[in-house]
Amino acid sequence: MRCLITGGAGFIGSHLADALLEEMSVVTVLDDLSTGSIENIQHLRGNPDFHLVIDTMMSRPLLAELVDQSDVIFHLAAAVGVRLIIESPVRTIETNIRPTELLLELATKKRKTVLIASTSEVYGKSQKFPFSEEDDLVIGPPDKGRWSYACSKAIDEFLALAYWREKKLPAIIVRLFNTIGPRQTGQYGMVVPTLIRQAMTGEPLTVFGDGRQSRCFGWVGDVVQAMIALVKNPNAPGKVFNVGSDEEITILELAERVKRVTISESRIRLIPYHQAYESGFEDMSRRIPDLSRIRHLIGYRPTKTLDEILLAIAAPLRERIPVRARSMSMSAGTS
Repeated sequence: MRCLITGGAGFIGSHLADALLEEMSVVTVLDDLSTGSIENIQHLRGNPDFHLVIDTMMSRPLLAELVDQSDVIFHLAAAVGVRLIIESPVRTIETNIRPTELLLELATKKRKTVLIASTSEVYGKSQKFPFSEEDDLVIGPPDKGRWSYACSKAIDEFLALAYWREKKLPAIIVRLFNTIGPRQTGQYGMVVPTLIRQAMTGEPLTVFGDGRQSRCFGWVGDVVQAMIALVKNPNAPGKVFNVGSDEEITILELAERVKRVTISESRIRLIPYHQAYESGFEDMSRRIPDLSRIRHLIGYRPTKTLDEILLAIAAPLRERIPVRARSMSMSAGTS
């Protein structure tokens, strides 16, 4: 199988490249490195079945050539992280919509299978739990910058499903729920790598709001295997699938769990949303997926507990964090 991964130098994309190469696929990664990193895919550079193209998706001739050379396209390129979304709403909207539209147009000409990575953010402020793929989407007002991401990814979904219905393009949509694992960075506001780094360096663990908001954190290995299984399943095109874990935990409980698995004595510090992001920032109280659809189609089930995932993320960080910083963490106490 010849695979194109847009955004393949990112956290999820690099793990997807690993998994595809392990099953003998030929993988081409297209990434402009705006949020992705060469470090994530450096270990693949010597593999003859791996190819890296550093460029933008808006280069139409290049994208047309890469689509033509591929059997399956995994479209993961997107704006990432709440902080980036708040600070750069124009970039968020343009990055999420324009390249998707171009990709779908080019893929339709050659009838290529396309998997679009969407997000649980599209459920917005819905109070119907757990979230099902058939539920209404309840997006917040346009004057709140954080909803630009949810809205732009919802438009991606509308586009993909329209191409499926009208042009018969084999398009599949996955709504990802807080995917975590090694290589994820806290640079763009990702909560788990941020908390683990803070715990291991003796810094206070920062929790926004009152910490009672809850999330479900899925293992990146499970997520990429689900993506691969979906593109191989003839019944997947034209459908939306929740992907992640349904093990729910509050962010305050998550911080306590991080402290335990890292053996850290760092204190937990609550930060009001208006200090962390912007005045009037709106957050979801809960975000839990109904996994029935993907479970019935491909037998999907999470394979790791949250503690196992946190330990897997912490392990490589121990090699990067100086011994002195780790020693400070152990003696930081609760001051």
